[in-house]
Amino acid sequence: MSDSAPRPNADEEWENLLRQWRTQPGAQPRPYFYSRVQARLIRETAAVHAPARTWLHWPAYAVMLGLLLLLSGDDAALHSMSSANHDSSNWPELPFESK
Repeated sequence: MSDSAPRPNADEEWENLLRQWRTQPGAQPRPYFYSRVQARLIRETAAVHAPARTWLHWPAYAVMLGLLLLLSGDDAALHSMSSANHDSSNWPELPFESK
């Protein structure tokens, strides 16, 4: 069972505890802590951003751009290329076209 009876000097105990905490000196990091943190950050960021890996993605970007342009539905380039290569008078007439 819990001791729920009010203690007569509970406020004094809390005040004593808070006073002890206030008189303790502030925590200080170990020597060269910030230098070690800075060196670790530099080491980790240099390992993540390796420039050799960046240029390996460029061919994939070029292929994706080509597929996007090919599948975008704008085939004006294909029509202009086909009309330049073929003479329209040589095409056979289709039976469903009317003159």
